[in-house]
Amino acid sequence: MNRTQTLRKRSEYVAVYERGEGWRDNLIVMKVLNNQLGLSRFGFSVGKEIGKAVVRNRVRRWLREITRRITVKPGLDIVLIVRPGVVATGYHQLRKSVEKLLMRAQLTIDNETVNAGID
Repeated sequence: MNRTQTLRKRSEYVAVYERGEGWRDNLIVMKVLNNQLGLSRFGFSVGKEIGKAVVRNRVRRWLREITRRITVKPGLDIVLIVRPGVVATGYHQLRKSVEKLLMRAQLTIDNETVNAGID
């Protein structure tokens, strides 16, 4: 994931929190806002209630890898907010949770759609 594909500034996060539409799961809360750019950007919020710094950083690495492997529609700012139960579940359950939320919000691009555009 490039630096340009991540939310960096507090003002970007605040805009998504205040004006974004939300979906939730037992592990993740997802907020989405249109950004008027040609690409989608992700931000991750992993609070101290998740655990110590080592645990929080591991969860952030997992989320970066999950979002790197998923193709989403362009022009969105997406913030994934982690809930406390995520540490007990592990990477694969977290991945299923993120994929389920993106599908429910209809933000993913199917492989068939991607392949159709290449032909």
